[in-house]
Parts: sequence; C-alpha cells; structure tokens
Amino acid sequence: MDKEKITIPVRSDVSTSDCWDLSKLYPTQEAWEKDLEIFKSAIPKADTFKEKLSDNADIFLNCLEFLKVNGLLGERIGYFAMLKYSEDAGDSSNQARYGMVMQAETEFSAAISFIDPEIQAIPEDIMNSYLQDSRIREYSIMLQKILRFKPHVLSASEEKLLALQAEAASAPQKAFDALTDVDLTFGTIETPEGEKPLSQGSFPSFLINPDRTIREKAYNQLYSRYHEHRNTIAALYAGSVQYDVYQARVRNYSSASAAALFPDDVPEAVYKNLISAVHDGFPALHRYYTLRKKVLGVDTLRHYDVYVPLVKNITTNYTYSEAVDIVTEALAPLGENYTSTLRAGLLGNWVDKYENKGKRSGAFSAGSYCGEPYILMNYKDTVLRDVFTLAHEGGHSMHSWYSVKNNPFQHYNYTIFEAEVASTFNEQFVAKYLLEHADSKDMKAYIIGKQLDDIIATVFRQTMFAEYEQKTHQMYESGVPLTVDSLRSAYRELLEAYFGSEMVLEEVSDLEGLRIPHFYRAFYVYKYATGLSASLALSKKVMDGDNSDRDTYLDFLKSGGSKFPIESLKLAGVDMSSPKPVRDAVGIFTSLLEKYEELL
Repeated sequence: MDKEKITIPVRSDVSTSDCWDLSKLYPTQEAWEKDLEIFKSAIPKADTFKEKLSDNADIFLNCLEFLKVNGLLGERIGYFAMLKYSEDAGDSSNQARYGMVMQAETEFSAAISFIDPEIQAIPEDIMNSYLQDSRIREYSIMLQKILRFKPHVLSASEEKLLALQAEAASAPQKAFDALTDVDLTFGTIETPEGEKPLSQGSFPSFLINPDRTIREKAYNQLYSRYHEHRNTIAALYAGSVQYDVYQARVRNYSSASAAALFPDDVPEAVYKNLISAVHDGFPALHRYYTLRKKVLGVDTLRHYDVYVPLVKNITTNYTYSEAVDIVTEALAPLGENYTSTLRAGLLGNWVDKYENKGKRSGAFSAGSYCGEPYILMNYKDTVLRDVFTLAHEGGHSMHSWYSVKNNPFQHYNYTIFEAEVASTFNEQFVAKYLLEHADSKDMKAYIIGKQLDDIIATVFRQTMFAEYEQKTHQMYESGVPLTVDSLRSAYRELLEAYFGSEMVLEEVSDLEGLRIPHFYRAFYVYKYATGLSASLALSKKVMDGDNSDRDTYLDFLKSGGSKFPIESLKLAGVDMSSPKPVRDAVGIFTSLLEKYEELL
C-alpha cells in the first residue's frame, strides 16, 4: 500500500465548526467597513479639544468620552482585522483589511497624540478639581497612569511625529511574519505513517518523535531554510532592536529595558532577580540534561534531543473534545461559573482549532471588550502539550472574560505580566489531574517529565530568551553593530550556558535566536517566567486551601487593569518584587527531578 501524503488544508477547506465565529465582532465585511469609515471620520474631531483641556471640566470630560468611544471602536475593528489576518495571512483580502486598519489606527494615534502631553500640562490644582468631579471619577485610574508618564512624554508636535511612525515601525515584524509564516516552505519528512509536511506548526511534533533520525532530519531541514535567509532575518531583528532603543532615547529612559518595564511599574530589579535566580538553578538544569542523555542512551546529547519524552512506549491521543473534558474537569476547584463558561466557549465559538495553510503558528488568546475572548490553536490529537496549551490559552480567555465583566473599558485591559499567571495557573491543575488519573508508573513518569519540560520551557528557556533580548539591546546601546554573526554569537553563548557541557550544539543551533517571533515585542518573554513562578505559588495555595483562597484568586482575575501587576499579585498572595517566587520555582523543579529519577 502506498504511504499517504498528508497535506495542510487551505482555509476554505476547513469546516466552519472548527473555526472561531467572529460574527459577534462583525457579521459581515460590510459592517466592518462601515465602522472603519465611522472610525476614520472621527479622526478630525480630535482637533476640537486641542489647547482646551484646561478650560473646564465639561470639555475635559467630552475629550475622555471621545477617547473611550473611539478606543472601543478602534479595538473592535482592529481585533477583527488581526484575527482574520491570523487565520490566513496569505489571503489578499485579509492583508488589505489589516493594512487599512493599521493605517487608520496610525492616523488616529497621530490625531490624538497631543492629548497626553496636554493632560500632563494641566496645572495640578485644576487636575485635582477634575478628579473630584463625579462624572470624571470613572476615568481616574486611566488618568493616574497617564500622569505618571509625564517625564517621558514630549511636546504635542513631537508626539504626533512619533505616532505617525507607528505603521512604519511595525515593518520588521510584519516582514518577519510574512517570510516565516507564509513565504518559507520547509518541505516534507518521510515517516513510518507516510510523508508529512514540515511547517512552523508541525515542527514541535517532529521534535517529540521517538525516532532520532526523524528528529534530526526535521531539525536540520527547518534550520537550513533559516540559514538561507539568515542575513535578511538578522537585519529585520536588528531593525526592531534599533527602533526600541530609539524610542527609549527620545523619551528620556535610561535604556530600552527601562522603557519596556515602566508601563507596568515593574522595577528593573525584578528582571535582574529573575536572571540571577535562574542562573543559580543551573546545577539542577544541567543535572536534568545529564539524566536525559543517560536515559536516551546517546553518545552525545543534541539540540533535537531535548523535547522527546524520556518514558518510552507511552502514547497519548486526545481528540479536541476530550481535551476540553480534561481541562474543565481539572479546573473544577475554581467553581461552576468558571468551568461552565470556559467549557461553553471552548466547545462553542471561541476557538479556531486546527492548522491551515497561511495560519499563524503556535497559539494565542485575543480578548477584547466587545467580542469573545477568541483562541487560536493548531491542535494535534497526538501532542499532549496541546492539551496544556488549550488550558493555557483558556486561562487567558477567562482572565479577559472576568475582566470585561468587572471593569469599564478604560481600565479593563490587564498587563501581560498578570496574563501569564492566569494561563500557567491552569496548566498546574491539568498536570495534577493527569497525575491523579495516571494508570501506571510509566504514565506518572511521563507526566512528571512533562512538568519538568514545562518548567524548563517557561522558566529556564524564557529567561534565556529574556537574557538574549537584554544582551542584544545592550549591544546596540553600547555601539556594537548587530550583524548576523554578532547576534548568533550572543545566542550561542547563552545556549552553551543554559544547556551545559552535555549538549553538543549544531552549527545552525544559534539560528534559533532568529526565529522567535516574540523577540519583535521586546522584553515580553520574561513575563512567561515570572508568570509561571507566580502561578506555581498561587496554584499550590488554591489546591491546598479553601474557598476563600479560590475567591482571592478569582478577585485577581476580576481586577483587570485596575492595579499595577506587582500590586495585584501581592493582593492575590505572591510578591514578585522578591526573588523568592523564582527561587521556589527552581526548588519545585529540583523536587520534581528527584521524583523523576526515582520513577525512571
């Protein structure tokens, strides 16, 4: 019998039951176009408030309401365009829609760019009187966040120039996405089940294949394509770093990292403490790689050997609906309201489930004030990690759901720092559930191995990424040119430090630093590591506690963007300004490793 060749479907061949339903945002393209025109028509109206915000409370309130109404509308049209582009970036209509909304939002940002500087220039006595006005009080949190930026906001004309750069500044990321998600093709890999396509989405499934020759083939084949385009991708990333540094300098921040941390009111010490605490955990991490090399029975441990499960002859196959069952049953301690809402969304219209040609790789949750908290997946039945990913993105979506229900638009949007707590929190409950329902010693070892891999991926690996971002920005800030060689060298040093002496790196291994899409949102990835560290503490608190501990956690989800993240997490029961949560996370890793060694 001929081996079947499995192909990635085009979007039009995907069943609507497997796609998200974006009709709550817009039922038709015409409805979206109508709102786009309304949004664009509001842009000139911003000028009616110029140089008048100090005049009286009525004008000031009208300006705030203008921002609210058009902020809601801009978010709605923007989310729809982004989601359509994410489901198929190769569709020209999706490209056009995304381009139109980007242009309109850039023009709107330029038109309102005078507002923040003008608010910050309002005399203190007048601003205090505004804040006492009952009509304005609902905007107080938003205003306080604007006012703290005063040292970093420029004149109205300068702010307008910066706002007009927004669309051009996104060019490196858009070019990177187009190249890696659409234009690059990676061929196919021959497997015992037939010829399978290699793509960004399928790459992780090849790396967990027990056949080492398949892992090696997929690894080298994917990175050979990046090697062919290494100079282009390096130039794109360098452009992104250069723009970050430019923005920080013109806004009077001490560094690009300081600029990135300021909006969340996160001290730079938190970033430094994370890297330091993770470095202290290197002995445990390297001990894990020594164990991995031994169990795999290989002479040399390679980069493509670090994801395959160490427990052999264990396979999992959960359909999407079975994964939903596992996730919602595991999260039962969070209460009926949480689990029934999540279940209805996952089985209803929140999720775009499977891979198609042109679809963005990986997964994300996209919450907005008007639509559902949509989830993009590339779900595969045979990849256990995808069950955890569904729980992870479901945590984001429920965070958005609670936030929208409990906050006004102007401060419903929580920070990424907090978001990564809600997502990885859910993963802890799924791991606990699967361990409790494991039917063999091997299955328990398999799940604990998965927990170890997740801590490595989220705490150690994301910290390595964070350290790379810090290095590349510091290189440019100190005058070191960002070339393909200097970027690869910096990344290779980190690979050697984090993997230790057991790892034998390939010549192309350091190209990994050129294929991570999150790097185009600088100083973002550290929040995965801090988020997991916080969620490990909070999930243990809820697992071991009572209903009051659960309710405290749900109150954290409900708080939205009403507080800065360090403050909101303190109220939930964890202090991320201290290195203790990260050290405790490393301690949990060490404890799990000891159990793993016993089971193996």
